[in-house]
Amino acid sequence: MTKALKGVRILDFTHVQSGPTCTQLLAWFGADVIKVERPGVGDITRGQLQDVPNVDSLYFTMLNHNKRSITLDTKNPKGKEVLTALIKSCDVLVENFGPGVLDRMGFPWEKIHSINPKMIVASIKGFGPGPYEDCKVYENVAQCTGGSASTTGFRDGLPLVTGAQIGDSGTGLHLGLGIVAALYQRTMTGQGQRVTVAMQDGVLNLARVKLRDQQRLAHGPLKEYSQFGEGIPFGDAVPRAGNDSGGGQPGRILKCKGWETDPNAYIYFITQAPVWEKICDVIGEPTWKTDPNYAKPPARLSRLNEIFARIEQWTMTKTKFEAMDILNKDDIPCGPILSMKELAEDQSLRATGTVVEVDHPTRGKYLSVGNPIKLSDSPSEVKRSPLLGEHTDEILRQVLGFSDHQVKEIHDSGALDPPRKQAAE
Repeated sequence: MTKALKGVRILDFTHVQSGPTCTQLLAWFGADVIKVERPGVGDITRGQLQDVPNVDSLYFTMLNHNKRSITLDTKNPKGKEVLTALIKSCDVLVENFGPGVLDRMGFPWEKIHSINPKMIVASIKGFGPGPYEDCKVYENVAQCTGGSASTTGFRDGLPLVTGAQIGDSGTGLHLGLGIVAALYQRTMTGQGQRVTVAMQDGVLNLARVKLRDQQRLAHGPLKEYSQFGEGIPFGDAVPRAGNDSGGGQPGRILKCKGWETDPNAYIYFITQAPVWEKICDVIGEPTWKTDPNYAKPPARLSRLNEIFARIEQWTMTKTKFEAMDILNKDDIPCGPILSMKELAEDQSLRATGTVVEVDHPTRGKYLSVGNPIKLSDSPSEVKRSPLLGEHTDEILRQVLGFSDHQVKEIHDSGALDPPRKQAAE
């Protein structure tokens, strides 16, 4: 089968997480991703959070599957020549440098566009134009400035960041969509363009329901938030709501059997109005179906703590999986709190390619996430990440068409690796 992005060549100047998330997704779809790395060093994540000495870390390998690696010193004159040749030979340049770095390298948008008018230049920055556009941004900073942290956590506690990497990986996914859209437009215009995603913007997009609630708040209290039923006044900004459901139906995380020793023996339970009578039957409170204090959603708002405490009495008699099996039979919305260990061992996720085992030449076998997006006519294959500079000569010869003599000249210049020492005569 032909891969969806076969024939598209990506010049990957990304590092750490946000950019590599984007380019890895494009590589999974079949694009030829050429990762440009510093000679002798490479992407900084190769050496970060190492669990096995002297091999590429999982931080690196799990973000750089299906790519080729070339080492290149872009400050070296020969390195600039190679980079110019790569720009001519590629369709998209992706970078997540700090503000202005590409310009200081001597390759601003105007120069790239003059070298290759069809090239798409895609960038991730921390902020868009404004007072903070020159600031560096990392995952948790993006979550804080994009509205996620202020609305995450419990009402009487500190703002919290989420374990999901919505700042880095979330922005990378947004950029991937922008690149594909620009590639499609290029088929009609023949011209490249710039694609930019700010991490703050990406997080705010994912937190849009809270921006929704900010506007609703101007017209009265948010009745689906627990604090409304508890009679606690709202301020002028959307509050943290603990584990309340964001969709308007009351929801909580409840203890299940074994919670005393298992930190993940919990289930998320939603008291959805259409199945309220079934909930009453399951937990053994049939009179609540007709009791005016419980029968209708508005009446239940002031009694949510009591209601969920009663439901929890029932869930504590079941494991999270037993509870889920029982509740699903009645279409009662729920979900067990799954640990990373449980997800890693889930055979259904292995079968769909959501979790994959990859074999690496220096670290051996490891688990990684696979492509979460499934195409029926273009299944993804997860291949290992490249060793530093593994494909340098291959790219110079096969992609750029350089001769053996030219390759030797480039090596000797120090543009690809440290200059070779001449043997004493």
